[in-house]
Amino acid sequence: MAVLEETHTRTVRSCAWSPSGKLLATVSFDATTAIWENIGGDFECVSTLEGHENEVKSVSWNASGSLLATCSRDKTVWIWEVMPGNEFECASVLQGHTQDVKMVKWHPSMDVLFSCSYDNTIKVWAEDGDGDWRCVQTLCESNNGHTSTVWALSFNAEGGKMVTCSDDLTLKIWETDIERMVSGDDHTPWSHICTLSGFHDRTIFGVDWSREGIIVSGAADDAIRFFVESKDGLVDGPSYRLLLKREKAHDMDINSVQWGPGENRLLASASDDGTIKIWELATLR
Repeated sequence: MAVLEETHTRTVRSCAWSPSGKLLATVSFDATTAIWENIGGDFECVSTLEGHENEVKSVSWNASGSLLATCSRDKTVWIWEVMPGNEFECASVLQGHTQDVKMVKWHPSMDVLFSCSYDNTIKVWAEDGDGDWRCVQTLCESNNGHTSTVWALSFNAEGGKMVTCSDDLTLKIWETDIERMVSGDDHTPWSHICTLSGFHDRTIFGVDWSREGIIVSGAADDAIRFFVESKDGLVDGPSYRLLLKREKAHDMDINSVQWGPGENRLLASASDDGTIKIWELATLR
């Protein structure tokens, strides 16, 4: 076990392992991003990325580990290029959100970046032919998007569907043509396919989609919900049903839920009550 300290001076909000597992990125309310490397069993801070004006809220590595994205209360998203020798170079500063950006997440297989914000939108960012990054789509209320802060998002294993959660007490499922996207069209649009409402009665802060297709949500109502795609064969497209619910999973708000990478159905939930709980989903009904 290691304690990584003496680098950040304020709350550490988010962390993410690089795909190789060699580097850990942490972001803080002190406006910095720290890069840690496991050197002989000890973690050392090998780089500190500065540029955001204030609190950094989220960090994400792309699938190859060549790009890092961060977002902040300063309304910007930064893309960093990973250079030799643990150097990081700012590749782009993305300005499009009008409020605090809550989360950034790379698509699981493509170099397409997603960000969600206090401005109620999800933005999709891709690189054009000239090496410039730009917003290629905004998912907002006018195209069946959320009506309040979007806190988190997650992709299914294939990367063709996305789930988002919000202060508006709903989860929304979005879909794209993944074959077209993988063939090289970064501008493949995403469209809303369904909304899950009435399952939480306070802000939904966390959502994660497991490799076998189970969506989990955690909220300020202290509850965890599990959803799976309904196989009813409805004509009007996919729908999702409640698989399981756990009331009072924590004593206070649940801020994050995350499936483990292994084959067993392990779930971690983190809460304002100061605890992290590990759950095992035993059977699917």
